[in-house]
Amino acid sequence: MNQKMPKLVVMIPCFNEEKTLPLVIKSIPKKIKGVKKVEILVIDDGSTDGTGKVAGRLKVHLVSHTQNQGLGVAFRNGLTRALELGADIIVNIDADMQFNPKDIPLLVKPILERKADMVTASRFYNRQVIPKNMPLTKKIGNWSFTRLVNFLTRRKFTDTQCGFRAYSREAALQLNVFNEFTYTQEVFIALVNKGMKIIEIPIKVKYFKERKAKVSASLFKYGVRALLIVIRTFRDYQPLLFFGIPGASLFSVGFMLTIFSFIYWIVTKRTTPIRMDFWVGSFLVTIGFLLIVLALIADMFKRMRRNQEEILYRLKC
Repeated sequence: MNQKMPKLVVMIPCFNEEKTLPLVIKSIPKKIKGVKKVEILVIDDGSTDGTGKVAGRLKVHLVSHTQNQGLGVAFRNGLTRALELGADIIVNIDADMQFNPKDIPLLVKPILERKADMVTASRFYNRQVIPKNMPLTKKIGNWSFTRLVNFLTRRKFTDTQCGFRAYSREAALQLNVFNEFTYTQEVFIALVNKGMKIIEIPIKVKYFKERKAKVSASLFKYGVRALLIVIRTFRDYQPLLFFGIPGASLFSVGFMLTIFSFIYWIVTKRTTPIRMDFWVGSFLVTIGFLLIVLALIADMFKRMRRNQEEILYRLKC
């Protein structure tokens, strides 16, 4: 971060939020201790209501999509525009007033103090602030994905789905979001693998019973698509483990079956009843070996990806 007073850009991805967007914008603190300037950026992801016109009247920076492209695309384009605006810190907040914009200074403070590269709000860090009206299915889904991300990153986060977050400029420059549907889990895995420090702070959240979620309207569909994102992201950042562990496991089991079958044949001079064991073992050895080779090739591509991301990083700087 620069030695001068940093500039904060608050970005608000939204889709059909003409009613609540003005409330969010007006509630964002205009002055924050340690911050030189606060600017607001709205990413209108193909809204069919008056969201874009509302943003225009309120005189904020605006990125407009001609059609709905997904939260992941809105977030990615928002980061790009925020960096172009010279942001030293970027805060992402939803446009539905579930999060209190007055809490933005709480997220910004650890970055100002250089204690974190990303600060994320957590709805489950403190039991006293757990949302009252949050559906049980969402709680279970959040718990499941958080445990999965923790397993893959070897960390102990409490909420990896919350979109209310603050990023340092360095973290934003390091991020390359590929998925269109959502970004929340991908960002955790990416930044952890790049050595960025992430901390959580407890934040109160309002859940409105009558409101329907736009990203997770179908929880099953959301779960499947989010799971695919997590798997692909882990594959991209840890290909040696992703392909190597299954490959080594299959190869080991197949090798043991093959050796057992061979020894049995040497001792008894018979191939019955271990003939099938031999063929299954040979098949597993072959598949396992191919996966190990694939792991080595994928790891080579990972090195190439690092070089490409380094070039992107320098271009964005």
